[in-house]
Amino acid sequence: MLTSLYIAILKPTRSAVTIRAIIFVVFVCLSLIIVDGWRSWNARQFELQEMSVATANLAQGMAQHANDTFKLADTVMFGIVERIEHDGTRPLELQRLHQFLVARVAQAQQFYGIYFFDEKGQWLADSELEASHHVVDISDREYFIFHRTHPELGMRIGTPLVGRTTGKWVMPLTRRVNHRDGSFAGIVVIAVDIGYFTKFYDKLDIGRAGSLLLVQNNGTTLLRRPYNFSSLGRSMVGTELFRAFKANGTSGTLWIRSSIDGVMRLNSYRSLDNYPLFADAALSKDEMLADWWRDTLLHTGGVIILVIILALAGIRLIRQIQLRTKTEHELLLAHDALGTLNQTLEKLATLDGLTGLANRRKFDTSLSVEFNRATRYATSLALIMIDVDQFKQYNDIYGHPAGDACLRAISQTIQGLAQNRPDNLAARYGGEELVVLLPDTDLANALLMAEKIRLAIEQLGIEHSGDPTGAVTISVGVEARIPVRGVNTAEQLVEAADKALYAAKSAGRNRVCSRVGWQAKTV
Repeated sequence: MLTSLYIAILKPTRSAVTIRAIIFVVFVCLSLIIVDGWRSWNARQFELQEMSVATANLAQGMAQHANDTFKLADTVMFGIVERIEHDGTRPLELQRLHQFLVARVAQAQQFYGIYFFDEKGQWLADSELEASHHVVDISDREYFIFHRTHPELGMRIGTPLVGRTTGKWVMPLTRRVNHRDGSFAGIVVIAVDIGYFTKFYDKLDIGRAGSLLLVQNNGTTLLRRPYNFSSLGRSMVGTELFRAFKANGTSGTLWIRSSIDGVMRLNSYRSLDNYPLFADAALSKDEMLADWWRDTLLHTGGVIILVIILALAGIRLIRQIQLRTKTEHELLLAHDALGTLNQTLEKLATLDGLTGLANRRKFDTSLSVEFNRATRYATSLALIMIDVDQFKQYNDIYGHPAGDACLRAISQTIQGLAQNRPDNLAARYGGEELVVLLPDTDLANALLMAEKIRLAIEQLGIEHSGDPTGAVTISVGVEARIPVRGVNTAEQLVEAADKALYAAKSAGRNRVCSRVGWQAKTV
């Protein structure tokens, strides 16, 4: 068939051959270009996916780092407030508080200092090593005013600022202190060193055009890399990132083109677990795809060179085809005729002329092959042996032509059912005996197939006045085994199925029987 198709394509007309050769060369060249483009596109998608995972991991790390930092500060601050509210602010208690604050700062490198201010914003105690009386008034600070006017007792995270006692950039974490009657008694301030965050952010690889953000849920910027302290406290409300955060919840990923530098970045943001902030990590699309672009250009250049070589080779091939087409055409015609003849002879040699099923020779060959395969792989091999009930009487009553037609109808039905799996083989074993070989089939499934065949033959409704049922029926013997090398043979399988068939006929015909209780002997 393939040879015939090849002949049909290569007709001995110079113009047709040339056109087909050109189409082939163009197809190959275009296929190379398309495949390379598809590969490059998939590589690009993979890079973008890796980029998405990287930004998500960065945002997760930033959020976890900030959450742990604030959690520690919150715990320390809660203990300090409890101590002040319980012990009071007498000189001796303030001296003890000073020693306690010094010890807490020494244990936490992220704390620049811890301070306690009274209800007027005046300094009372701090964590400096040498106790001193500072003249510091924070009554004008936003966070002091907030705690004085709000009774909430939780920790508040403030916008980074330059400390009046330190002169350094710090992030103020504050908590209200109450008198015993619940009135405002002052605040505790933990100054978190901004350098603690910047050192951590410097360890994160975001390329030259990436950015990192720590933002309050109200849109206030607490920290940004690249570092620009003038941007601290700036509101992000109205930005695309903030709108996405408000719309999508605790985490998300989106592409944003910066309005400042025009760089397209992939932003991944994630909320802190315990505090009203979220972290955002952004990587530049151009930087992430730089390696992909280099690889794509290299591959594309190689493909272009290869296409040129193939095109030149195709031109030479076309010329050769034009010279050899006529001779090849004649040779292929002869070869095709010979192949068709061989196929016909081979088919005739393995088919039963009456039923159209495989003949006994084909069955014996297939049985040997499948038995050896079942032995090698320890799989079950099943055999169904079928005999047409009262077939001799059918021939006597209706004549041999009718008997042949009956046998063909039965065979076609069996073939149709057996073809549910390509490895199954239906064959004429001899006379009115038919067999179905079922590789990789256990006894239970073989019995199901046998019963389907029996019912299908019965439902054909072929009249048979010599049968008690009034119609042509079959008796079926089934056997299935997992053969053991050196113990079992293919002949034993046939013999067992034949005995099962004999049992079916002895039990009254028109039924399916199998031998039960067979067990292979071990050598």
